[in-house]
Amino acid sequence: MVKLARWMQPDKTHDGGAARSGFISRDRCYALTDDRSTNDLLALGLDETLQLAQQLIGRAPSVPLADVVLLAPLQPASIRDFVAFEEHVEGVRKSIDGVGTVVAEWYEAPTFYFTNPHTVSATGEEIGIPAGCDQLDFETEVAAVVGYVGGSSGRNLTADEAHRHIFGYTVFNDWSARDLQRREMKVSLGPCKGKDFANTLGPWIVTADEFAPRHDDDGFLPIAMTVQVNGEAVGQDRLSNMGWPFAELVAYASQDSVVVPGDVLGSGTCGSGCLAELWGRHGGMVPPPLTTGDTVRMSVEGIGSIENRVGPRREAETLVRARARPGTSPNRSAG
Repeated sequence: MVKLARWMQPDKTHDGGAARSGFISRDRCYALTDDRSTNDLLALGLDETLQLAQQLIGRAPSVPLADVVLLAPLQPASIRDFVAFEEHVEGVRKSIDGVGTVVAEWYEAPTFYFTNPHTVSATGEEIGIPAGCDQLDFETEVAAVVGYVGGSSGRNLTADEAHRHIFGYTVFNDWSARDLQRREMKVSLGPCKGKDFANTLGPWIVTADEFAPRHDDDGFLPIAMTVQVNGEAVGQDRLSNMGWPFAELVAYASQDSVVVPGDVLGSGTCGSGCLAELWGRHGGMVPPPLTTGDTVRMSVEGIGSIENRVGPRREAETLVRARARPGTSPNRSAG
């Protein structure tokens, strides 16, 4: 299995503490011999990257995986996050309307939003609670990572073309401040500060060829996804329960637009993969929102696990009231 990763060695005896990029195989880390990063490998394309891995793995000097600290496996060019699991949509809607009605528009096409590529964290990092948040949540996802495909602009792709643009897969935790998100989306825009404070990707990127024999006839990957809080199982699902396979998500993202190497496309939260969905099903905040000291561990079959500890909340006032127009009340409500 070929895994692309970034890491540092805390003892600084081998690389001066600098971030290194390369391959992980059989619990050994093989660094690239030049200044290239995993992003450079994505731009190189899957075929050439696999050739390079063959040249390095088992032949070049290596260090034990146990001796390094893993970093986020790439610096995303962009992050699109879909909402592709019907069970998740149903559960979250139930927490809002008490019924769980999935709107007809969800079935018409895969919907996504752009989140922040500059707040990506790695497995093992502490995730602070953003200011004003009392309902911190996680979202258990898989993300496809786009790579270079020769002769393609990445625009208006068919599903078959998009499938070839998928370089590999990683585990994705789309951290969510539910109370901030809920307030923002009443304005019919967002999510904004409810989402962009943190995203975890990792522990590495597993190349797409490793999954080729596992796709079913419709292009789905029937691999298991699980999440634990403080060691207790909270949710589980299979990636094949998405409403669309990843190839169709990538193709849809490219319509009248473009996908480029380094783009990350999240599956959206799997069924029972977040607290908000469970709140809708249980009729209350059970399990409770995350608090300082909690640990969240997500595992995906064939990829690996990421784990993060929740840090303290930043204490600050971030809301800034709008200036009232002449002749109106500053406390008016839209209606």
